[in-house]
Amino acid sequence: MPNKPQQQHRRSFLKALSTAGAGVVFAGNAPAVLAADTPAIGPVPKRKFGRHAEMVSSLALGGATLAKAESLEEATRIAHAAIDMGVTFFDNAWEYANGRAEEWMGTALQGKRDQVFLMTKVCTHNKGQETKEKALAMLEDSLRRLKTDHLDLWQVHQILTDTEADSIFIPGGVLETIEQAKKQGKIRYCGFTGHAHPKVHLRVLAHHYPFDSVQMPMSVFDAREDGFQKLVLPEACKQGLAPLAMKTLGGNAKPIKDGLVTSEECLRYALSLPVTTVVSGIDSMAWLQKNARVAATFKPLSPSEMAELGQRCASKKEYEYYRRWAYYDGRPSGARCA
Repeated sequence: MPNKPQQQHRRSFLKALSTAGAGVVFAGNAPAVLAADTPAIGPVPKRKFGRHAEMVSSLALGGATLAKAESLEEATRIAHAAIDMGVTFFDNAWEYANGRAEEWMGTALQGKRDQVFLMTKVCTHNKGQETKEKALAMLEDSLRRLKTDHLDLWQVHQILTDTEADSIFIPGGVLETIEQAKKQGKIRYCGFTGHAHPKVHLRVLAHHYPFDSVQMPMSVFDAREDGFQKLVLPEACKQGLAPLAMKTLGGNAKPIKDGLVTSEECLRYALSLPVTTVVSGIDSMAWLQKNARVAATFKPLSPSEMAELGQRCASKKEYEYYRRWAYYDGRPSGARCA
């Protein structure tokens, strides 16, 4: 749980949200600087999971990037080291790497399942007349791949449009699957994700369904008045949802390569926001060590430091790659799938 200074900072930040600049998640693909034999790091501190008493690590291991590790053995080594460093939140999705992301994570967690807060996503994208049936099938796929009998968190993946937002709540929609899975003990919490437009998140939140989490980008390039941070984050906190930060610098390491920001600045910025966890794209031991070290020694940025970063990057819309990415039944549409 955050210590008193962190709690005070988070309360102050919420009050100053309109002037504090924009949030950002840190880069998972920029060059690492720590050697693989760096001494033990941690523990990564924990934060409260929204309105619930449950505590999870402030740093999360992203399954999509873990599936890009050199091998299953390396992915397993990374996952085990993350747990040793105090990383308890593990992120994934049914469609990442055509199922390999869940399969590798499931193998890595054998014998360690009870040490992590395991999340994956249902990827029906709320299309067609058989959404509930598709969602049920995806849930069984995910449980099998992850080698578990339940998920700690199951999220509706990538809500792109107002129509998709509304379709969550229609008869035969994915929400019926969520409620059924809860009754069966197959999931504990539920949430939703997306990175196309803040208004879509707000449309979902307007239903005031008791979701437990919302995953969204809070990139430093999203500092505008119509960004996720200024529009969605306050409402999510008001409703007691756990805000899960994603989308590292808009989706790749180019801002770091261009010298605009550093990875440490980005991670510290994200952790200074009133978020539950920051999902990190980690595909090597060196990157795990680098990011875990920052999280373990985290000290909040001051409002002026956050504002400076936001002002530095807010007009750089060319880095908002995530705005142009989409998922359609596991197949990328547009630039790429993230």
